[in-house]
Amino acid sequence: MPDTFGVAHFESRATQAPDMTIEYLKRASKTPETETATAQQVVNDMLAEIQRGGEDAVRAYAGKLDKWTGPIVMSEQDIDTVIRDVPASVRADIDFAARQVYDFARAQRDSIHDFSTELHPGVIAGQRVIPVNVVGCYAPAGRYAHIASAYMTVATAKAAGVGHIVACSSPYRGGGIHPYVLYAFKAAGADTIMTLGGVQAIASLAYGLFTGKPADVVVGPGNKFVAEAKRALFGKVGIDVFAGPSEVAVIADDTADPAIVASDLVGQAEHGHESPAWLFTTSRVLAEDVIRRMPALIDALPPTARDAAGSAWRDYGEVIVGSTREEIAEISDRYASEHLEVHARDLDWWLGRLTCYGSLFLGEETTVAYGDKASGPNHVLPTKGAARYSGGLSVHKFMKTLTWQRMSREASREIGLVTARISRIEGMEGHARTADDRLLKYYPGESFDLGAPVEI
Repeated sequence: MPDTFGVAHFESRATQAPDMTIEYLKRASKTPETETATAQQVVNDMLAEIQRGGEDAVRAYAGKLDKWTGPIVMSEQDIDTVIRDVPASVRADIDFAARQVYDFARAQRDSIHDFSTELHPGVIAGQRVIPVNVVGCYAPAGRYAHIASAYMTVATAKAAGVGHIVACSSPYRGGGIHPYVLYAFKAAGADTIMTLGGVQAIASLAYGLFTGKPADVVVGPGNKFVAEAKRALFGKVGIDVFAGPSEVAVIADDTADPAIVASDLVGQAEHGHESPAWLFTTSRVLAEDVIRRMPALIDALPPTARDAAGSAWRDYGEVIVGSTREEIAEISDRYASEHLEVHARDLDWWLGRLTCYGSLFLGEETTVAYGDKASGPNHVLPTKGAARYSGGLSVHKFMKTLTWQRMSREASREIGLVTARISRIEGMEGHARTADDRLLKYYPGESFDLGAPVEI
């Protein structure tokens, strides 16, 4: 098949190994970085204005961008009024999914624990694992009402034991927060809920506007402007991941069902116009079959999803054929996809071999949509190659591993001698003297080798 989809290719992500025999049946014409510069400028201007104007600036942006002039912080009475009419079946599904997320996060929490250990006679050191005090959770509500994002973030923070959880979501289609999103926030355990979207929501969470509780960590997915706001505020607050458009990759061999593979690629491409969908396969026959199926599956979607998936597949979709599963694994690790499905033989081999992905879905029986909505592991995941060095949102994002130490005077003697000498080798006389003073106090009259005094 001729390349009619542009020139962006695998080498743009990583240099291809000289002995690899891969073939592109479809190449992307754009990358997730294409639209970054404009978003950065818009976000920087908005954050500067919010820093100057505070809550008044946020209200102005809410009115201008979301047509929202109502209360920002929702009262318990307002929340109860909105969620009163949420159908029982919807409540049951949200409750089930939120419990799955909470239980998985709680298991993650239980995997780390406080401890103490004697490193040297008389030297006791340890760690405490404690939650941060305030977390801001964002759930977008633009093209879709992101119900799952509401409980993914809040339930995980709740499982960590966070003291206060502030949740935000955009006004939905001219009204307040979507009732189902609001119910998800409430069911998952949010303490404060605000009707705010976009950059102004992220800034309000970070600065503690309207609540007086600046967030220690701000989490949740969003569009490129939300992602840039989190990037710009990182350092003042912790964030979950440097997020871009949602990504999916499918690894498939000749045992895979092309209809299921194509369905899963389309299912994720509907996230947005800039959402990459990639197929890595050892089977050219399967690859060509999947490519043939994609247009009809996209055309069968409702209008909003059809528009997003069509653009995403046209501009960002890629299909790569490799000769061996080792080549495919290497390609996959270089792309480091947010979501990675494996439809192939010997799933345990792939589990042991693959190293770079946000979340892994092994076998046809599971799919990204299950992870996005209800299976348990978090769906807030790294994109744009960040899975090379980072995992997704987990309970650990809300936990601080703090160290402590104490020691006997006998241990202080040995540690102090080494500290004094190393400090002087480094040229840090002040450090050395804190050890000298203790040795002089605890062992008066003794002579020690403390190293040569610092002359610089």
